[in-house]
Amino acid sequence: MPEWTASQMPDQRGRVAVVTGANSGLGLITATELARHGARVVMAVRNPAAGERAAAGIREDVPGAEVEVRDLDLASLASVRAFAKGVTTDFPALDLLVNNAGVLHLGPRRTTDDGFEAHIGVSVLGHFALTGLLLGSLGRADASRVVSISSIYHRTARLDFDDLMMRRDFKPRQAYARSKLASTVFGFELDRRLRAAGSSAISVVAHPGICRSNLSTRAYEEHGPVARFIDRATQLAFQSVERGARPQLYAATAPGVRGGQFFGPAGKRQIRGPVTEVEREGAAADPAVGGQLWRAAEDLTDVTYL
Repeated sequence: MPEWTASQMPDQRGRVAVVTGANSGLGLITATELARHGARVVMAVRNPAAGERAAAGIREDVPGAEVEVRDLDLASLASVRAFAKGVTTDFPALDLLVNNAGVLHLGPRRTTDDGFEAHIGVSVLGHFALTGLLLGSLGRADASRVVSISSIYHRTARLDFDDLMMRRDFKPRQAYARSKLASTVFGFELDRRLRAAGSSAISVVAHPGICRSNLSTRAYEEHGPVARFIDRATQLAFQSVERGARPQLYAATAPGVRGGQFFGPAGKRQIRGPVTEVEREGAAADPAVGGQLWRAAEDLTDVTYL
């Protein structure tokens, strides 16, 4: 069977998509390919100037592309609420939400505007609130989708609900892995709740394997030249960001995708390779963990839905 690529995406004309973290890396590839196939793309970014430069690049690459940049700081629930209010006003029906943005900080523990540990605050709680606030618009579109982005590192983590913010024993790589486990749990729990509510929307999860994105490059900026050199050298062995984006593009657009599916690379240890459906494992697939995370997220964000 031929390897799936973005060229096989179906026509996206008439669809409206929101992509978080759309100014670089996986998010930029996702926004570009959606626009290339006719979608109207809202690029939700923390740095509007960087977003406008990225949007200009898309328009140059894809003449006639319908892309717009909107300010969204997932580290601020006030920003999430303002963004969601603008989108739901302008787009009563929303076809696609790609919860792509994430952070990897390799320095000391950091917090969001709301006092959350940065990894869980941005990747999980920010997206939890955003999804809930956009759910009305998502529910008005036919067969809308929410795509959450996981990582192979989610398998190395365990969620400690007694210390979700890692105040006792913060380790940055562990914090990143936990945030990706929580993002995965959220994606599957969201789909369970959508099914129970009889919604036509579905929630799907995807991970890129290991690719040459700018996530670790930014994380190493505050480290010395030796660490940055090692990071750059290591990334030469990784797959390209274009290939890394394929699982989330497939999850977002491929016909026949079902809620609760998980997509990633087919190669050894899912590090690289063609897009395939991968197994849901351990805590990520556990409804009890999903329910516990959901209740914690509702309490922390004051956003309640489903």
